[in-house]
Amino acid sequence: MAIDISKIQALCFDVDGTLSDTDDLFVRRLVSWLTPFRFLLTRWDPHALARRLVMATESPGNLVLGLSDRLGIDGHISRFGDFIYHRGLGRSPQPFLLISGVQQMLAQLSQRYPLSIVSARGRRNTLRFLHQFDLAGYFTAIATAHTCVHTKPFPDPILWAAAQMGVPSASCLMIGDTVVDIKSGKAAGAQTVGVLCGFGQPKELEKAGADLILPHTSLLTSILLA
Repeated sequence: MAIDISKIQALCFDVDGTLSDTDDLFVRRLVSWLTPFRFLLTRWDPHALARRLVMATESPGNLVLGLSDRLGIDGHISRFGDFIYHRGLGRSPQPFLLISGVQQMLAQLSQRYPLSIVSARGRRNTLRFLHQFDLAGYFTAIATAHTCVHTKPFPDPILWAAAQMGVPSASCLMIGDTVVDIKSGKAAGAQTVGVLCGFGQPKELEKAGADLILPHTSLLTSILLA
């Protein structure tokens, strides 16, 4: 697998599992909920069990997102997600974790490429994540679940982001951690990179058509700025 760097004019980033350390955050929350019941889990370490549960939700979660989009109820799903979030983690003054090396990577890549966010997360939470780490200034466009009629895995948000950045969608590189990200990029005619610091697994990302798979998002600099 390889990407053609000469054709890349702009970069599109997913948020959860790509820039935001969402899975580790979910694991921490699950561990806090499971620990009081540790006496019932004599054969399980709460942290190991929590990670397995989080990883097990990835494929069903993507299925729900795709189905809700086709049924035209994705906006309601996103708003419900925002509501649940703000009832839980959102009450914290710093509710998000940043994946290691991401801020330095964005600073370096933004010197060469226009950057955009392409997320299925709601706009409110997306902006809160970006503002928590002072990242918003790196991005020319921010596409969320409410930006287009259809969100990922449809190509619409990537096509919109490409237009905002003034480049053809085929000249974009979509970076994400799930099959949904890869399928969206492929549908838009973009090249794609799957990263393994989120929910996705190598075999499923490869099967979805990822042009390149990296262990970590921050490794993009060694590929694109070599």
